[in-house]
Amino acid sequence: MKNYLHSGHKILGREELDRQLLRWRLLGQSIVFTNGVFDILHKGHIESLDRAASFGDVLIVGVNSDASTGRLKPGRPVNGQADRMTLLAALEVVDAVVLFEEDTPLELIKAVRPDVLVKGGDYRIDQIVGAPEVQGWGGRVEIITYEHGYSTTGLIERIHSL
Repeated sequence: MKNYLHSGHKILGREELDRQLLRWRLLGQSIVFTNGVFDILHKGHIESLDRAASFGDVLIVGVNSDASTGRLKPGRPVNGQADRMTLLAALEVVDAVVLFEEDTPLELIKAVRPDVLVKGGDYRIDQIVGAPEVQGWGGRVEIITYEHGYSTTGLIERIHSL
């Protein structure tokens, strides 16, 4: 049985991430990257992360900082960045969680250099931050379908209506 109390080892700073990426690459593992706010974890998030993990050996999740989230989604986050990262790190399909302060994950994507960049939703490839860079170094971009009926905004609205 896994001990999820020690999932904090999956929460990495940029230097720790660089060292871990080197280990994974030396083992020949393919790196998958996705990102988001993950404010209130719900079924849609879990299914998206599970699908993202299926595209490679290692799943790295970039998480918007509280400041970044507030700039993108006024009035949010509901849960702070430490809590959001802890919940993601506790998931078996997630191998590493990394915080980013910028409004987009572009610099983190360039640092990770994933083999596969995964984005959920109704995006076109030309709308995905980091897609040209990932394709430029020979990686691929996967767009996974967004499961309707599952969103943090919708969940917050339902809570407010109670």
